Amino acid sequence: MATSTSISLSSKPRLKGIVFDMDGTLTVPVIDFQAMYRAVLGHDEYLAVKSKNPSGIDILHHIESWSPDKQRRAYEVIADYEKQGLDRLQIMPGAAELCSFLDSRNIRRGLITRNVKDAVDLFHERFGVKFSPALSREYRPYKPDPAPLLHICSTWEVQSNEVMMIGDSLKDDVACGKQAGAFTCLLDETGRYDAPEYANAQHKPDYKVSSLVEVQSLLERDFELTS
Repeated sequence: MATSTSISLSSKPRLKGIVFDMDGTLTVPVIDFQAMYRAVLGHDEYLAVKSKNPSGIDILHHIESWSPDKQRRAYEVIADYEKQGLDRLQIMPGAAELCSFLDSRNIRRGLITRNVKDAVDLFHERFGVKFSPALSREYRPYKPDPAPLLHICSTWEVQSNEVMMIGDSLKDDVACGKQAGAFTCLLDETGRYDAPEYANAQHKPDYKVSSLVEVQSLLERDFELTS
């Protein structure tokens, strides 16, 4: 009987680190992204771009081809919305407890966000939890490109299949994780990703949770947790 249990445990994949998205994952979503996209693009272009991208608009990628002046103005609008978000920054329920659990198991934790470094610094300072490496928008290329996640794996000296990416975006976080070869967990608080338009998404998460509180039990159930 003991032998059977040992085989069962050793067959679980090893998990050495977790990489988190920040906005909407570690922090409560406070930025009205649709309003921000409309302010950057203008009403008509916003509707046109949205119709072509039902799973979500990648605003940073979209404005990369704009002229320098137009791009600068777009970044100013984005920065203004992000600053408003910083003023209302709140840690996501379950985040602090999950971090404590990971610390107790010596599981590394990193962060990849398309927000700016100032936002990451404020998050670290305000809530007293640290993620390292913590890659912000200044690191290029950004999600959904797998490069930032692969960089973290390299820094940790672990394989990508020993890491999990957790985030609230199918097109950014899950796509980044899957393309890097990592496990992925989609945080879907409202069930929005159950909608029909996501049924044929190119990248599907390995796990889907409605809160970070659920993550600890799935980690203990499905993984060998090791430093």
